[in-house]
Amino acid sequence: MISYLEGILKKIYADRVTIGVNGVGYEVLIPAYVMHEIRRTAKVEDPIKLYISFNQTERQPKPVLVGFRSELDKEFFELFITVEDIGPSLAIKALTEPVREIARYIEEKATKDLKRLKGIGERKAEKIVAALKGKAAKFALIPEVELPPEAPEDFKIEVENVLVTQLGHKVGEARRMIQDAMTRSPAISTSEELFEEVYRGQKR
Repeated sequence: MISYLEGILKKIYADRVTIGVNGVGYEVLIPAYVMHEIRRTAKVEDPIKLYISFNQTERQPKPVLVGFRSELDKEFFELFITVEDIGPSLAIKALTEPVREIARYIEEKATKDLKRLKGIGERKAEKIVAALKGKAAKFALIPEVELPPEAPEDFKIEVENVLVTQLGHKVGEARRMIQDAMTRSPAISTSEELFEEVYRGQKR
């Protein structure tokens, strides 16, 4: 059982990260609202600590690690997956809003708001409220995390400069190549990843 991982952020993908801990790379699935926070506050090769929900069942024999920035968020996730028909995979996709907001929807029986979550329809929203109302109140009191303002995407500018000044592309062409690469792989967050994707695009 793994309760938390503390190491170096090695890769950031669309829905997961790789954390290096003592020479071992752990792949950790990240709910959307947590990924937004990670992208705003951390970058590759930064130290990072994630609280881990370790999930392994007979239906899902391969261990699934789900990462959170706080123990309370992890605790809510593990409560959330106790609801009938809400397994880890669906819960990861559904947590598109901060835990405090989802907990408030539950306590206020706001099934209309719960239905905005990915993969949650009318019936599942009603099950969530029926199973968790009265249990989610403390999570609705989690304070809002103030994130720093979004930094400009300097890595795109760096790649554009290299394409134009060193490789001889015109500015418009370089920008189109970068935009195409970002459209194919929106999780790109470093100049190295962007160069690789631009190169792959030119080989097609």
